[in-house]
Amino acid sequence: MATATPMKISPLGRVEGDLDLRIEVTDGVVTDAWTEASMFRGFEIILKGKDPQAGLIVTPRICGICGGSHLYKACYALDTAWQTHVPHNATLVRNIAQACETLQSIPRWFYALFAIDLTNKNYANLPEYEEVVRRFAPFVGTSYEKGVTLSGKPVEVYAIFGGQWPHSSFMIPGGVMCGPNLADVTRATAILDYWKREWLEKTWLGCSIERWLENKSWEDVWNWADENDSQRNSDCGLFLRFSKAAGLDRFGHGCGKFLATGTYFQPELYENPTIEGRNAALINRSGVYDGEQFHDFDHLRVRESTAHSFFKGDTYLHPWEGVTDPVDPQEGRKQGKYSWAKSPRYEVEGKGQIPLEAGPLARQVVAGRPDAAEHQDYDPLFLDAVQKEGPSVLVRVMARMHEACKYYKLTQKWLSEIDLHDKFYTKPKELSSGKGFGSTEAARGSLSDWIVIENGRIENYQVVTPTAWNIGPQDAHQVHGPMEQSFIGSPIQDASDPVEMGHVARSYDSCLVCTVHTYDGKTGRELARFRVGEGS
Repeated sequence: MATATPMKISPLGRVEGDLDLRIEVTDGVVTDAWTEASMFRGFEIILKGKDPQAGLIVTPRICGICGGSHLYKACYALDTAWQTHVPHNATLVRNIAQACETLQSIPRWFYALFAIDLTNKNYANLPEYEEVVRRFAPFVGTSYEKGVTLSGKPVEVYAIFGGQWPHSSFMIPGGVMCGPNLADVTRATAILDYWKREWLEKTWLGCSIERWLENKSWEDVWNWADENDSQRNSDCGLFLRFSKAAGLDRFGHGCGKFLATGTYFQPELYENPTIEGRNAALINRSGVYDGEQFHDFDHLRVRESTAHSFFKGDTYLHPWEGVTDPVDPQEGRKQGKYSWAKSPRYEVEGKGQIPLEAGPLARQVVAGRPDAAEHQDYDPLFLDAVQKEGPSVLVRVMARMHEACKYYKLTQKWLSEIDLHDKFYTKPKELSSGKGFGSTEAARGSLSDWIVIENGRIENYQVVTPTAWNIGPQDAHQVHGPMEQSFIGSPIQDASDPVEMGHVARSYDSCLVCTVHTYDGKTGRELARFRVGEGS
C-alpha cells in the first residue's frame, strides 16, 4: 500500500501572500488538502461601535484590487438598513463602476497571474510551447505586455465617475457623489471601445464579441476555436488548445456546487432597495446550484462555521449574529483549528449546510438557469460545460474570460442610458436602528456585508468574501471547502515544482504573493523555490 507524503506550500500564489497549503500526495496524486489563511485582519472588530457610514470608508480598504466591489455592497447594505431612495442615474453609475473594476481584472489576472504558469518547464515537450512562451512569458511576452497595459483602461472610467481608483468612496446611501457631464460619458464610452477593440477583439478573441457570444454550448467553443485562422491564432484559441494538451481540463474539479448572490440592478426595479426585493431587481441573477438543481438565493440560509478557524466556538451562525472573537493560533491548533478564514456554508433543504464555490464559473452556471426575466441575463454556455465536461481549471478560467464580452456590452448600454438632466442622489433619513444586507459579484465571486445598527452605531458588521467561500477550511462536519476539494485528485508531475497546485489556486484567483516555497512535510527541507517568470 502506497504511503502518503506530506507537503507544505507556503505561500501559494503571486499576490497578497496569505494562503498556505498543506497536502498529502500518494503516487503523484493529491489525496488530502488543507488551505490555511495565514493572516488575521479583524475588520469586523474595527467597525463595531462606529458610525454606520464607516463601512463605506473601511471596507474598500480590505482589498486593493476590488475595493470598488466592497464599496458597492457596503453602500447597498446601508441602503437597505436606512430604507433609502436611489435615483436611476445613481444605479447606472454604480453598475458602470462595479463592472469596470471587474473588466480591468480580467486581462490583468489572466496574463499577470494565471497564464505565465503555462510557460513552466514541465510543458516544454508540448506542441506550441514556444508560442506560449513568446506570448505569455512575464514582462517580455507580447500578449503579456499588451494585456497588462490595457487592463488599466476600464478603471480610468471608474475614476471619471468615482474620482479615483482604488479606494474610492463616492457611492453613498441614496446615490453617488458625482455629477458627470456629456464629455465624461463620451470619454468613458471611447475608453471602453478602445479596450474592446485593441485587446478583447484583436488580441484575445480574434473576432467580434458578437461572434463569441453566439457560443451557447461547450461544443460551440471548440468549433469556434477552429473556425478560421484569426480565431485559431488568437490568445483564446491558443489557450484552449494548450490547456487541453497540458491536462487542465482533467483536474481542479472542486465541490461541483455553486453560489451567485448576483449583481447589477435594473434601475426602475430597485429605486427603494430592500432585501426582499433584491433578487427580482438583479440583472446578473442570484441563485444556488447544488449539483442537481437550482434554488433561489436567500441570505438567511448563509451560516459561518468556526470549527477549524482561529475563532472561538464551533457553531454555525448567520452573519447578523456572527461573532469575530479570535484565539491564539497555537492554542487553536490544539483544538484542530488551522485557518484564519471562517467556513461559509449554505443551507439547502434536505442536504444540510453545504460548501459552495463562488466566482465567475458559479455566476455563469447560475446564468444558465431557465426562466430569466426580460431584464435578466440568460446564458446556457457554462451550465452546459459543467454538466457535460465537469468543472475544471480550464472551464473555470474560460468562464472568467467569457465575462469580458458580457460586461463590456452591459457597461456601454448603461452609459447610453444616463440622463444628464436628472439627479444622482436623494438624501436619506439616517435611521438609528435597523438591519441591512448588501452583496455583489466581485471579480472573484460573491461578496456580502451584513450590518446591524443600534442607537445610531454599528452593533455588528460581518463581511463574507468570495475567498472565504472558496478557501474556507473544513466545517464542523469535517467537510472540506471548495478549493480544498479542488486540490484533492490533482496530479503533481514534479514534487520540486508543483505547478499544478498553482493552476488550481489561480483558477479561483486567490490573492497571494510572488514567491512560493515548497517544503518536505517530514524533514522541513526546502525542495524548491520559484518566482514569477522562472520556468519560462
